[in-house]
Amino acid sequence: MTATALAAHQVTVSYGRQRVLDRVDLHISPGETVGLRGPSGSGKSTLARVLALLHAPDTGHVTLDGQPVVGVRHRLPAALRTRVAILFQSPRAATDPRLTLADIIAEPLHATGTHRQEAARRAAELADLVGLTPDLLTRRPHAVSDGQLQRACLARALVHQPDYLICDEATAMLDASTQAHLAAVITDYQRQHTAGVLLITHDPALMARWATRTVDLPVNQ
Repeated sequence: MTATALAAHQVTVSYGRQRVLDRVDLHISPGETVGLRGPSGSGKSTLARVLALLHAPDTGHVTLDGQPVVGVRHRLPAALRTRVAILFQSPRAATDPRLTLADIIAEPLHATGTHRQEAARRAAELADLVGLTPDLLTRRPHAVSDGQLQRACLARALVHQPDYLICDEATAMLDASTQAHLAAVITDYQRQHTAGVLLITHDPALMARWATRTVDLPVNQ
């Protein structure tokens, strides 16, 4: 493992009496795509949340470029938390139904104090990148398809140009055309920014096509 990486070290997480992760080690280096495989219940999504700085492990720790990360996302400095982004499986569970797509994309910018005019400009730029037309940006989640909403979520994930992107079954609920488009956007972004990607998917073809290397996570490791 290089010093420049997002890494989990001996991470253990339990929910009640159920140990989901047991002393797990995993690292993602810049420019590589790590495919994380494992059956349901093996803790893949939990590990994704730990690496995304959304869930603190019971024991063990996360490092970013060799430096331990102490605390969870909302308590971390903006310069640190914006370096890692996550794209979830369900866009409806990951968005506020009261917001327009433009506001969903700009949400991380508002959280870091970006001027509203600049945030709107950046949101429009990212919307175009992911294939959202301007007329969709004024709509709320109930008025768009799952694929359109997931495009907005991807734009939101990329808005701060993260060094690491975690994709937790991010294309599982989408049609083949939207899957292909979002995968192309992510791989282009990865190539341009030398970003590290953690890919969680049950699609063996996508895993084989995209992952630089794979890691297997057994149940109750």
